[in-house]
Amino acid sequence: MPTSDAPLALGIIGAGIMGERLLGAIHGAADSPVRVAAIWDPAPEALARIGAAFPAVPRGADAAAVVAASDCVYVASPPASHLGYARAALAAGRSVFCEKPLAIDLADARAFVADTTGAGAVNFPFASSPGVATIERWIEAGAVGTPRALTIAVEFARWPRPWQADAAHWLDARAEGGFTREVVSHFLFLARRQLGPLQGLAGRIAFPEPGRSERAIDVTLTAGGIPVTLTGRVGGVEADDHNTWTLEGDAGAVRLRDWAIAERRGADGRFEPEPDAIPNERLRPITLRRQLEGVVRMARGEPHPLATFAEALAVQEVVEGILAL
Repeated sequence: MPTSDAPLALGIIGAGIMGERLLGAIHGAADSPVRVAAIWDPAPEALARIGAAFPAVPRGADAAAVVAASDCVYVASPPASHLGYARAALAAGRSVFCEKPLAIDLADARAFVADTTGAGAVNFPFASSPGVATIERWIEAGAVGTPRALTIAVEFARWPRPWQADAAHWLDARAEGGFTREVVSHFLFLARRQLGPLQGLAGRIAFPEPGRSERAIDVTLTAGGIPVTLTGRVGGVEADDHNTWTLEGDAGAVRLRDWAIAERRGADGRFEPEPDAIPNERLRPITLRRQLEGVVRMARGEPHPLATFAEALAVQEVVEGILAL
């Protein structure tokens, strides 16, 4: 377990967009709390792209070499491989920061959570989001009052989103992909964090194209006893990615829009953004920095805000329940 003030040695397994974003955050800060010990991906073209963008980053010969070089391992590979790499890292005495979902098989995910004793966390950025922190402050100050209803809505012009095109082979497949796993899971995590356990799932899901992921969901459930309405659509909209998380109560309403922008409903019924709100593209580096700081605390056995394995499993249970409707 790292205990010094030196940057944490972070290994990265997976050189896709998530690994690349984290690398950008690390190398874009002069005082990053982590350093990249090594990166590896089974796809030579992915490693070549990363090498061109970040030539100073060491490349491991394989996943085992990344684990050996690191204090903490970031698992940023496709979902089917998550638990294999996570188990190997934990068995070697390393901590783990893993992408969601934990696994593509719920029984395997449950066994992992039940058996794991090492330090680890799962990447749900809302745990470190400044926009979410603003929403929390408003709720604590009484802007909502007693919560009465939560509405979650996500829309996409197409799936996968344009920036995910290189991963379409799994992101648009039934076994690992779909916007419910990839996007809705984040908003369910936020609902659970803010309101309580997710229960009472009902609704319908549309799989109109054989072998491909879902194109629509219409779901109801509860979060801590509060009614939740959840909808998702692919197609029929212009935005590549538009979403809202809206909590209403007897005193008012707040919402998070487009991943980042905290808004409060005024007396005229319109939602107005927090004055310092910035869009997600500009907010992402701040959120990533906070995530990295959380990873360091997690690896050192200190309290941290990141999602635990148990929280990730609880969200995955609901997500897979939706996909089975």
